[in-house]
Amino acid sequence: MPVTDPLSKLLATRDWLMADGATGTTLFNMGLEAGDAPELWNVDHPDRIVALYQGAVDAGSDLFLTNSFGGTQARMKLHNAQHRVHELNKAAAEIGRNVADKAGRTVIVAGSVGPTGEIMEPMGPLTHAIAVEMFHEQAEGLKAGGADLLWVETISAPEEYRAAAEAAKLADMPWCGTMSFDTAGRTMMGLTSAAMTDMVERLDHKPLAFGANCGVGASDLLRTVLGFRAAGATRPVIAKGNAGIPKYVDGHIHYDGTPELMAHYAVMARDSGATIIGGCCGTQPDHLRAMRQALETTPRGDAPTLEAISEALGGFSSGSDGTDGNAPTRTRTSKRRARD
Repeated sequence: MPVTDPLSKLLATRDWLMADGATGTTLFNMGLEAGDAPELWNVDHPDRIVALYQGAVDAGSDLFLTNSFGGTQARMKLHNAQHRVHELNKAAAEIGRNVADKAGRTVIVAGSVGPTGEIMEPMGPLTHAIAVEMFHEQAEGLKAGGADLLWVETISAPEEYRAAAEAAKLADMPWCGTMSFDTAGRTMMGLTSAAMTDMVERLDHKPLAFGANCGVGASDLLRTVLGFRAAGATRPVIAKGNAGIPKYVDGHIHYDGTPELMAHYAVMARDSGATIIGGCCGTQPDHLRAMRQALETTPRGDAPTLEAISEALGGFSSGSDGTDGNAPTRTRTSKRRARD
């Protein structure tokens, strides 16, 4: 079959692409208050969303995510905006389309789709049909605004990932999808990198690329990327790691990863087998510029060992990534609910 979607066309010409950085961190720096819905800014403060997207493009990103992470009806209901799902997602993508089309090069607009925030059956009340309906509604808004593809991210439950895949098919949209491996190398719902690799290949509507985002720190994320490759992954792998570890400084969350650390992470991610490389929480344009320069100037090398990753980026949060059959043991108790 001929390649028709913009991401596949770009991937055919490059052996790596750089994604964007943090949405939430950047918007908080612009004045977003904790508890506010970032998606409302697509209409109320479109100039700030232009600045968000433009910052990534100017730093060298080949792909950026729209400001629509919490754009499902379930999440917008928390802000009494459940009736505005199509409007807000369409606006997020429209702003992105305008920025990308002025870039002077191919830049992919990826419609961000985050988790619903609800627990799926049988453990919770959210049914597969309702999850598909919510994701489909969001997808249609992003499609109407001109998004090139859907970018499902920070998912923990395989059932929710499968529902998003079905919604993408209903919307006739290509998509990519990442999960967050933040519980001793597994997702919060217990999925390992090997299990995700297997699940992706069993989907009826498969993603163009899959991988990991957020989680604990860059070291853990790269161990997960190595796990995808060890499991035999053949489609492009995504690595979108946090810029270090969050710490409270003067009452605010600060990520301690420097541009230099993220440059090391980007090269190691590429050498570990990732094709689409970006940052998540705490990753700012300065980090992205350093990552782009490192990717362009550092020759490709062998896959790093776990020891090399730990030495360059810091230690792992657990002794196992779960693929060895060891039960998770976890000392970190906090769970970040918002995206980044």
